[in-house]
Parts: sequence; C-alpha cells; structure tokens
Amino acid sequence: MALCVAAPAYAGLFTVTPVRIHMSHKDRAVAVTITNDGDEELVMQADIYVWKQKPDGGDELTPSEDLFLSPPIIKLSGKSRQVVRLARLSKTVMEQQLTYRMIVREVPEAKPVKSNIQMQIALAFSMPVFITPPNAKNKLDCSVARTAANSINATCENTGNAYAQLIDFALISEAGEKLAVRDTGGYILPGIKRTFDIRRADGRIPGGKARLAVTLDSGAKQTYDVTLTE
Repeated sequence: MALCVAAPAYAGLFTVTPVRIHMSHKDRAVAVTITNDGDEELVMQADIYVWKQKPDGGDELTPSEDLFLSPPIIKLSGKSRQVVRLARLSKTVMEQQLTYRMIVREVPEAKPVKSNIQMQIALAFSMPVFITPPNAKNKLDCSVARTAANSINATCENTGNAYAQLIDFALISEAGEKLAVRDTGGYILPGIKRTFDIRRADGRIPGGKARLAVTLDSGAKQTYDVTLTE
C-alpha cells in the first residue's frame, strides 16, 4: 500500500488596502497599507507592471519603472501594519487612462527556514493601478449571439478612454423575465473587446427580442436591446 504524506508547508498571511488604486493625473503619490495578519515576521516587495490586455481579453504584463513603492522592501513583525507610498516618477500628458498592476509578494527566502518546514509558499497579491486624466470615461457597447439552445455569447467592447469593470449580466425577455444570468465579469481596458458565455440553467433560451443588462462596478446598469435567433 502506498502512503501519501503531505510535507509541512508555511505561508504568511497579509492584506493590502486599498485593493484597487486610483490616482488622478495630478497625484504624485498615494498611500498603501500593508498588514501582516499572521504571527510570524514577513518580508515583502512590490513589482510594477504596465497592464495591457490582448484582443481576447487576456492580461499582458510588462515590467515598468513608471511607479515605485517606497520603501521597496517591507519588513513587518507579526500582527502589525505599515503605510507605504506608491509614487510616480514623472508626470506625463495623458489622453487615455494609464493602467498598471502592482504585485506585492512575500519573500520567504529572506527568513530563516524552520527545521520542520520542508516547503515554503510565497503568497502574492495583484492589484490594479489606474492613473486617470480629467473626464476619462469608459464607453461600452454589447451585443449577443446564440451559441446553443441554452447559451449565448455576450460580446462587449470598450471604445472609451478608461477601464470598464463588468460585475454581472442578465438576459431579460420583453415581458421582464430573466432568461439567463452570469454573476461574474471582468475588466475591459480601453480599446479591448471581450466575450462572455451566458447560460440558462433550466431549459432553452427563447428567440426574439430581449434586453441585455450589464452591471458595472459603480453599481450602474447599462442595457442593450438585442434580438436572438430561434
């Protein structure tokens, strides 16, 4: 008989606030709070990436020196917190929102390894960073296409100059009945088109006129008149 024995593992616990960082075109720096929720000392560092999306909506991250975290290495004793600053190195004239990802990760190799620990797990936290010029807005347009008797594809394109974050979708009949829903969405950066699968749990989605309701992260809803083939 083969016995599977799990190797002891260790990972720290930390939180970062805010989870989404907004800066105006005038801001030179913003405060970020990192909290060590565990009992052990943590050593962490942050890396900054320019955040773009591929045509299919997949993330594309490129290392950047446009922003930096001060201090770059954070040491936190157990159950403590520290306020750090995310700063811009230069101010540029912008017509479109600048989008980045800041990835804060634990550096387990900076601490001595405990004798009973065979594996150390480095935790990481990725958060979006938006630097927004005046009057920048998203502009979302969505359409639908049937893919099966009980499912459709909702394709949404952002032709604005700021991100859109889609929280959920609802396909609603002319009579007001919810035909199908999807409780998750995602970010659509400027100039990007993404497609989301929406399925009905109990039966066929009827053809004809309907409305697609999209809820954004602000709580606002946008609706689109659509027509489904039989």
